Amino acid sequence: MNQELNYKHLYYFWVTAKEGGMSHAAARLGMAVQTISAQVRLLEQSLGHALFKPAGRGLALTEAGQAALQVAEQIFHLGEHLHAAVRDATSQTSVRLVVGISDGLAKLAVRELLAPALEEPRLRLVCHEDEFDDLLADLALHRLDVVLSDRPAPANPNLKLYSHAMGSSPLGWYAPKEWLAQARKDFPRCLSEVPVLLPSAHASVRMRIDQWFEQQGVLPNVVGEFEDSALLVTFGSSGMGVFPASERMREKLSSGYGLEWFAPCEGVQEHFYAIGTARKVQHPLVQQLLASVVP
Repeated sequence: MNQELNYKHLYYFWVTAKEGGMSHAAARLGMAVQTISAQVRLLEQSLGHALFKPAGRGLALTEAGQAALQVAEQIFHLGEHLHAAVRDATSQTSVRLVVGISDGLAKLAVRELLAPALEEPRLRLVCHEDEFDDLLADLALHRLDVVLSDRPAPANPNLKLYSHAMGSSPLGWYAPKEWLAQARKDFPRCLSEVPVLLPSAHASVRMRIDQWFEQQGVLPNVVGEFEDSALLVTFGSSGMGVFPASERMREKLSSGYGLEWFAPCEGVQEHFYAIGTARKVQHPLVQQLLASVVP
Protein backbone atom coordinates (compact mmCIF):
# COMPACT_ATOMS: atom_id res chain seq x y z
CA MET A 1 0.00 0.00 0.00
CA ASN A 2 1.43 3.36 -1.07
CA GLN A 3 1.71 5.69 1.94
CA GLU A 4 2.24 8.82 -0.19
CA LEU A 5 -1.06 10.61 -0.63
CA ASN A 6 -1.92 11.92 -4.10
CA TYR A 7 -3.96 15.08 -3.49
CA LYS A 8 -5.30 15.09 -7.04
CA HIS A 9 -6.89 11.70 -6.43
CA LEU A 10 -8.21 12.93 -3.09
CA TYR A 11 -9.71 16.01 -4.76
CA TYR A 12 -11.62 13.92 -7.32
CA PHE A 13 -12.93 11.72 -4.50
CA TRP A 14 -13.98 14.82 -2.52
CA VAL A 15 -15.87 16.34 -5.44
CA THR A 16 -17.56 12.99 -6.16
CA ALA A 17 -18.67 12.68 -2.54
CA LYS A 18 -19.94 16.26 -2.39
CA GLU A 19 -21.74 16.08 -5.76
CA GLY A 20 -23.36 12.75 -4.95
CA GLY A 21 -21.95 10.68 -7.80
CA MET A 22 -19.30 10.41 -10.47
CA SER A 23 -21.46 11.73 -13.30
CA HIS A 24 -22.23 14.90 -11.33
CA ALA A 25 -18.57 15.25 -10.40
CA ALA A 26 -17.55 14.82 -14.02
CA ALA A 27 -20.03 17.51 -15.10
CA ARG A 28 -18.72 19.92 -12.49
CA LEU A 29 -15.07 19.31 -13.37
CA GLY A 30 -15.61 19.11 -17.13
CA MET A 31 -14.07 15.65 -17.33
CA ALA A 32 -15.11 12.20 -18.47
CA VAL A 33 -16.80 9.91 -15.95
CA GLN A 34 -14.21 7.23 -16.73
CA THR A 35 -11.41 9.61 -15.76
CA ILE A 36 -13.04 10.42 -12.42
CA SER A 37 -13.68 6.74 -11.75
CA ALA A 38 -10.08 5.81 -12.50
CA GLN A 39 -8.72 8.53 -10.20
CA VAL A 40 -10.95 7.43 -7.33
CA ARG A 41 -9.90 3.79 -7.82
CA LEU A 42 -6.24 4.84 -7.58
CA LEU A 43 -6.98 6.56 -4.28
CA GLU A 44 -8.78 3.46 -2.98
CA GLN A 45 -5.79 1.35 -3.96
CA SER A 46 -3.45 3.75 -2.22
CA LEU A 47 -5.51 3.69 0.98
CA GLY A 48 -6.28 -0.01 0.81
CA HIS A 49 -10.01 0.45 1.34
CA ALA A 50 -13.12 0.96 -0.78
CA LEU A 51 -14.49 4.46 -0.36
CA PHE A 52 -17.81 4.03 -2.17
CA LYS A 53 -20.42 1.28 -2.33
CA PRO A 54 -23.44 0.86 -4.62
CA ALA A 55 -26.69 2.38 -3.32
CA GLY A 56 -29.64 1.98 -5.67
CA ARG A 57 -28.69 3.71 -8.91
CA GLY A 58 -26.01 5.75 -7.24
CA LEU A 59 -23.18 5.54 -4.75
CA ALA A 60 -22.88 5.85 -0.99
CA LEU A 61 -19.82 6.33 1.18
CA THR A 62 -18.41 3.38 3.06
CA GLU A 63 -17.22 3.89 6.64
CA ALA A 64 -13.72 4.40 5.22
CA GLY A 65 -15.16 6.88 2.72
CA GLN A 66 -16.86 8.87 5.47
CA ALA A 67 -13.60 9.08 7.39
CA ALA A 68 -11.72 10.13 4.25
CA LEU A 69 -14.35 12.78 3.48
CA GLN A 70 -13.98 14.38 6.91
CA VAL A 71 -10.24 14.76 6.40
CA ALA A 72 -10.67 15.95 2.80
CA GLU A 73 -13.15 18.62 3.98
CA GLN A 74 -10.51 20.12 6.26
CA ILE A 75 -7.72 19.85 3.69
CA PHE A 76 -9.58 21.55 0.85
CA HIS A 77 -11.18 24.15 3.08
CA LEU A 78 -7.69 25.23 4.15
CA GLY A 79 -6.48 25.02 0.56
CA GLU A 80 -9.27 27.29 -0.74
CA HIS A 81 -8.29 29.91 1.81
CA LEU A 82 -4.53 29.63 1.34
CA HIS A 83 -4.10 32.59 -1.03
CA ALA A 84 -6.34 34.85 1.06
CA ALA A 85 -4.62 33.78 4.28
CA VAL A 86 -1.14 34.51 2.89
CA ARG A 87 -2.24 37.84 1.47
CA ASP A 88 -3.91 38.91 4.70
CA ALA A 89 -0.97 37.73 6.82
CA THR A 90 1.52 39.77 4.80
CA SER A 91 -0.54 42.88 4.18
CA GLN A 92 -2.63 42.98 7.37
CA THR A 93 -5.12 45.08 5.41
CA SER A 94 -8.31 43.04 5.67
CA VAL A 95 -10.17 40.20 7.33
CA ARG A 96 -12.42 38.56 4.74
CA LEU A 97 -15.85 37.28 5.76
CA VAL A 98 -18.00 35.64 3.07
CA VAL A 99 -21.69 35.57 4.03
CA GLY A 100 -24.56 33.89 2.23
CA ILE A 101 -27.90 35.71 2.55
CA SER A 102 -30.98 33.56 2.03
CA ASP A 103 -33.48 35.04 -0.41
CA GLY A 104 -36.23 34.55 2.18
CA LEU A 105 -34.51 36.61 4.88
CA ALA A 106 -35.63 40.19 5.52
CA LYS A 107 -32.76 42.23 4.06
CA LEU A 108 -33.28 45.15 6.43
CA ALA A 109 -32.33 42.80 9.30
CA VAL A 110 -29.02 41.68 7.79
CA ARG A 111 -26.90 44.60 8.94
CA GLU A 112 -28.20 44.24 12.49
CA LEU A 113 -27.44 40.50 12.49
CA LEU A 114 -23.90 41.19 11.25
CA ALA A 115 -23.30 44.09 13.66
CA PRO A 116 -20.75 42.23 15.87
CA ALA A 117 -18.59 41.39 12.84
CA LEU A 118 -18.82 44.96 11.53
CA GLU A 119 -16.84 46.10 14.57
CA GLU A 120 -13.71 44.53 13.00
CA PRO A 121 -11.78 47.53 11.60
CA ARG A 122 -10.05 45.44 8.91
CA LEU A 123 -13.22 43.72 7.73
CA ARG A 124 -13.70 42.94 4.06
CA LEU A 125 -17.31 41.78 3.84
CA VAL A 126 -18.51 39.75 0.85
CA CYS A 127 -22.27 39.03 0.69
CA HIS A 128 -23.93 36.60 -1.71
CA GLU A 129 -27.72 36.36 -1.99
CA ASP A 130 -29.19 33.12 -3.34
CA GLU A 131 -31.82 30.47 -2.79
CA PHE A 132 -31.58 28.65 0.52
CA ASP A 133 -30.61 25.21 -0.81
CA ASP A 134 -27.94 26.62 -3.13
CA LEU A 135 -26.38 28.54 -0.25
CA LEU A 136 -26.25 25.41 1.90
CA ALA A 137 -24.46 23.58 -0.91
CA ASP A 138 -21.90 26.40 -1.19
CA LEU A 139 -21.48 26.39 2.58
CA ALA A 140 -20.82 22.65 2.61
CA LEU A 141 -18.17 23.19 -0.06
CA HIS A 142 -16.65 25.94 2.13
CA ARG A 143 -17.28 28.66 -0.42
CA LEU A 144 -19.07 30.58 2.35
CA ASP A 145 -18.12 31.20 5.96
CA VAL A 146 -21.70 31.43 7.24
CA VAL A 147 -25.28 31.60 5.94
CA LEU A 148 -27.90 33.92 7.40
CA SER A 149 -31.42 32.62 6.96
CA ASP A 150 -35.00 32.73 8.20
CA ARG A 151 -35.03 28.97 8.80
CA PRO A 152 -32.63 26.34 10.21
CA ALA A 153 -30.77 23.92 7.96
CA PRO A 154 -32.65 20.63 7.46
CA ALA A 155 -31.16 17.52 9.04
CA ASN A 156 -28.63 16.01 6.63
CA PRO A 157 -25.79 13.83 7.99
CA ASN A 158 -23.82 14.24 4.76
CA LEU A 159 -23.67 18.05 4.95
CA LYS A 160 -22.80 18.31 8.68
CA LEU A 161 -24.24 21.78 9.14
CA TYR A 162 -25.35 23.39 12.38
CA SER A 163 -27.97 26.09 12.90
CA HIS A 164 -27.65 28.73 15.60
CA ALA A 165 -30.73 30.77 16.51
CA MET A 166 -29.99 34.50 16.22
CA GLY A 167 -33.31 35.63 17.66
CA SER A 168 -36.84 36.28 16.52
CA SER A 169 -39.22 39.18 16.15
CA PRO A 170 -43.02 39.47 16.07
CA LEU A 171 -44.54 40.90 12.90
CA GLY A 172 -46.54 44.10 12.67
CA TRP A 173 -48.52 45.78 9.90
CA TYR A 174 -47.13 48.91 8.22
CA ALA A 175 -48.76 51.40 5.87
CA PRO A 176 -47.76 54.41 3.76
CA LYS A 177 -49.65 57.60 4.53
CA GLU A 178 -52.01 57.02 1.56
CA TRP A 179 -53.52 53.93 3.20
CA LEU A 180 -52.97 54.56 6.92
CA ALA A 181 -56.42 55.89 7.83
CA GLN A 182 -58.29 53.16 5.94
CA ALA A 183 -55.96 50.45 7.26
CA ARG A 184 -56.71 51.44 10.86
CA LYS A 185 -60.48 51.05 10.36
CA ASP A 186 -62.01 47.69 11.22
CA PHE A 187 -58.66 45.86 11.32
CA PRO A 188 -58.05 43.09 10.24
CA ARG A 189 -61.19 42.87 8.05
CA CYS A 190 -60.05 46.00 6.23
CA LEU A 191 -57.26 43.91 4.65
CA SER A 192 -59.84 42.42 2.27
CA GLU A 193 -60.22 45.89 0.72
CA VAL A 194 -56.94 47.71 1.35
CA PRO A 195 -54.19 46.63 -1.12
CA VAL A 196 -51.83 44.16 0.57
CA LEU A 197 -48.21 43.33 -0.26
CA LEU A 198 -46.74 40.02 0.94
CA PRO A 199 -43.44 38.18 0.92
CA SER A 200 -43.36 35.29 -1.56
CA ALA A 201 -43.33 31.63 -0.58
CA HIS A 202 -39.50 31.79 -0.50
CA ALA A 203 -39.85 33.32 2.97
CA SER A 204 -40.70 30.80 5.67
CA VAL A 205 -42.83 33.42 7.43
CA ARG A 206 -45.25 33.50 4.47
CA MET A 207 -46.90 30.26 5.58
CA ARG A 208 -47.45 31.69 9.07
CA ILE A 209 -48.94 34.87 7.57
CA ASP A 210 -51.34 32.81 5.44
CA GLN A 211 -52.37 30.84 8.51
CA TRP A 212 -52.98 34.13 10.34
CA PHE A 213 -55.34 35.26 7.55
CA GLU A 214 -57.25 31.98 7.86
CA GLN A 215 -57.54 32.37 11.63
CA GLN A 216 -58.85 35.92 11.19
CA GLY A 217 -61.31 34.83 8.50
CA VAL A 218 -59.86 37.38 6.08
CA LEU A 219 -59.34 36.95 2.33
CA PRO A 220 -56.63 39.57 1.70
CA ASN A 221 -56.60 41.89 -1.29
CA VAL A 222 -53.11 40.87 -2.43
CA VAL A 223 -51.74 43.16 -5.14
CA GLY A 224 -48.07 42.19 -4.95
CA GLU A 225 -45.72 39.40 -3.81
CA PHE A 226 -41.96 39.87 -3.50
CA GLU A 227 -39.01 37.53 -3.01
CA ASP A 228 -36.82 40.47 -2.02
CA SER A 229 -38.08 42.03 1.22
CA ALA A 230 -36.24 45.30 0.51
CA LEU A 231 -38.12 45.53 -2.79
CA LEU A 232 -41.39 44.91 -0.94
CA VAL A 233 -40.62 47.80 1.41
CA THR A 234 -39.72 50.05 -1.54
CA PHE A 235 -43.05 49.41 -3.26
CA GLY A 236 -44.92 49.73 0.03
CA SER A 237 -43.35 53.09 0.82
CA SER A 238 -44.26 54.31 -2.67
CA GLY A 239 -47.94 53.86 -1.80
CA MET A 240 -48.70 50.53 -3.45
CA GLY A 241 -50.15 48.96 -0.29
CA VAL A 242 -49.80 47.82 3.32
CA PHE A 243 -47.64 44.90 4.40
CA PRO A 244 -46.43 42.85 7.40
CA ALA A 245 -42.81 43.21 8.54
CA SER A 246 -40.63 42.63 11.58
CA GLU A 247 -41.31 44.75 14.67
CA ARG A 248 -37.54 45.12 15.13
CA MET A 249 -37.51 47.15 11.91
CA ARG A 250 -40.18 49.56 13.16
CA GLU A 251 -37.93 52.57 13.73
CA LYS A 252 -36.02 51.99 10.49
CA LEU A 253 -39.22 51.70 8.44
CA SER A 254 -40.58 54.86 10.03
CA SER A 255 -37.52 57.10 9.78
CA GLY A 256 -36.08 55.74 6.55
CA TYR A 257 -39.21 55.00 4.53
CA GLY A 258 -41.98 57.12 6.03
CA LEU A 259 -44.05 54.06 6.94
CA GLU A 260 -46.37 53.85 9.95
CA TRP A 261 -46.98 50.82 12.14
CA PHE A 262 -50.73 50.45 12.62
CA ALA A 263 -51.43 46.98 14.10
CA PRO A 264 -49.72 43.82 15.37
CA CYS A 265 -49.81 40.58 13.41
CA GLU A 266 -50.68 38.60 16.53
CA GLY A 267 -48.95 35.25 16.96
CA VAL A 268 -46.70 35.55 13.88
CA GLN A 269 -42.94 35.73 14.37
CA GLU A 270 -39.98 35.96 12.03
CA HIS A 271 -36.93 33.89 12.99
CA PHE A 272 -33.24 34.45 12.24
CA TYR A 273 -30.49 31.82 12.01
CA ALA A 274 -26.77 31.65 11.37
CA ILE A 275 -25.80 28.38 9.70
CA GLY A 276 -22.25 27.10 9.67
CA THR A 277 -20.26 23.94 9.07
CA ALA A 278 -18.88 21.63 11.72
CA ARG A 279 -15.28 22.73 11.24
CA LYS A 280 -12.59 22.25 13.82
CA VAL A 281 -11.32 25.76 13.05
CA GLN A 282 -14.11 28.33 12.86
CA HIS A 283 -13.76 31.74 11.27
CA PRO A 284 -13.12 34.14 14.18
CA LEU A 285 -15.80 36.56 13.03
CA VAL A 286 -18.36 33.76 12.81
CA GLN A 287 -17.44 32.85 16.38
CA GLN A 288 -17.94 36.49 17.30
CA LEU A 289 -21.39 36.54 15.71
CA LEU A 290 -22.50 33.46 17.61
CA ALA A 291 -20.96 34.58 20.91
CA SER A 292 -22.96 37.83 20.71
CA VAL A 293 -26.30 36.00 20.89
CA VAL A 294 -27.79 36.05 24.37
CA PRO A 295 -29.49 32.68 25.13
